[in-house]
Amino acid sequence: MKTKIVLSRKIFLAKVAALWPALKGSLSQVRKPCIRPGCPACASGQKHSAYMLSFTQDGCRRCMYVPDALAPLIYRGLRNGRSVEQLLCDMGPALIRDHRQKRASATEDRPKPAKSGTSNKKRRAKN
Repeated sequence: MKTKIVLSRKIFLAKVAALWPALKGSLSQVRKPCIRPGCPACASGQKHSAYMLSFTQDGCRRCMYVPDALAPLIYRGLRNGRSVEQLLCDMGPALIRDHRQKRASATEDRPKPAKSGTSNKKRRAKN
């Protein structure tokens, strides 16, 4: 279902505010060994589950460890970030469509000038 885009600054800002936190990047679940000697999980090859946030900073790809308790919030932030990006992508075409619609309604309301029967070229040629 496609929603109608409203070109109101207040509505746009309210939509963006409702999507807080908004992040850009990706969240991955990885398995890493720990540093404890004789760890049963590492010895069995199962290792330990961890989350990593990948993002771009100053043109370089970076990764940060994410605690398990913070992973759901980061995941929601990434989902919200994609929604904010979609809102921004929808704004360009919506602004153009709105401008065209306003321009068309303005030309319909304006009375058309009466034609004089001779064009400007013919008038210049006579003078």
